[in-house]
Amino acid sequence: MPEPTKKHPTDDVINLRLRVHRCNADRIKRYADALEGEEQTFTVAEAFADLLEQEPQIALRAYRHRENLTQLQLAERTDIPQHHISEMENGKRSIGKERAKRLAAALNCNYRRLL
Repeated sequence: MPEPTKKHPTDDVINLRLRVHRCNADRIKRYADALEGEEQTFTVAEAFADLLEQEPQIALRAYRHRENLTQLQLAERTDIPQHHISEMENGKRSIGKERAKRLAAALNCNYRRLL
């Protein structure tokens, strides 16, 4: 009697849960639909072109969340006022090289990601 061979599934579907801002939900759904039907593919830069301009602000917020810090806690670690951190995350204030270095040290990341 032949032994069963181990077959690798080729058409498995997985469920993927994402937490995204409400304004990005439609774009992500269109991107996923396009991938599913393989009608058209997009790069992340194409799908979220408007977010590329906000990369330092998004990176700052993402690294802060990764380290599980509030803005106030980050402010205490860096001696940067909390309202300045809020303004940097919202694109109302530029980060600057010296502040990027202080923030990066507190957030365990490369400061160039914040510029």
